[in-house]
Amino acid sequence: MSDTRLTHIDAAGAARMVDVSAKAVTGRVATATGRIVMTAEAARAIRDGAVAKGDVLAVARIAGIMAAKRTSDLIPLCHPLPISGVVVELEVHDDGVTATATTRTTDRTGVEMEALTAVSVALLTIYDMAKALDREMRIEGVRLLAKSGGRSGDWAAK
Repeated sequence: MSDTRLTHIDAAGAARMVDVSAKAVTGRVATATGRIVMTAEAARAIRDGAVAKGDVLAVARIAGIMAAKRTSDLIPLCHPLPISGVVVELEVHDDGVTATATTRTTDRTGVEMEALTAVSVALLTIYDMAKALDREMRIEGVRLLAKSGGRSGDWAAK
């Protein structure tokens, strides 16, 4: 049976940061993905580098990397981690862009939040840079794809 208690809540119901000092330092990797859906015209402008604000994909990639490195500043109770690597991949489709981020560290806790934050901020950056072309863009399907390392071992989405 799995442990279903909320680790960020103490016995009195108050928020707390989880103490990870007793955990082993191990290599940890996480991959997340998400998508922004838009008109074909907006997707084409992004693919062709024809958006007035500049190179949407380059800026979104940098924003995702920066966001992964700043996750603990954005997410309450998230541990600051020494990120050893972040890769943000962006694939343009006829109706949008898919972002995939892989984050790496060697530490006592995982990098899932960093991968999810990288994807979210990359997609938000695409929205910001292309909103003049399509105000109805929508971000969807942000989720963890896989994680490895740590006491709970490897996990992959079904």
